[in-house]
Amino acid sequence: MEKEIAEIIEMIDNLLQDFSVPRNVRKALEDAKNRLAGSEEITVRISAAVYMIEAVSDDVNLPAHARTQLWAILSALEGVKK
Repeated sequence: MEKEIAEIIEMIDNLLQDFSVPRNVRKALEDAKNRLAGSEEITVRISAAVYMIEAVSDDVNLPAHARTQLWAILSALEGVKK
């Protein structure tokens, strides 16, 4: 499961490097990444990350390509959670 989390963190890192993504979305992604790398139980880390990312996934200033990547990250997190 940690391998899948590492892949999701890499997906988040790729999106963090895209400066067309609004600052508030990058901040939420950075916070989610830090939670995923934390030491809490895996389901707690995943749930917290999903909550943070979902909160910004409908930002009106979010470019379409970034929204698609956010959905891919959320989908991967939900897949690991189950």
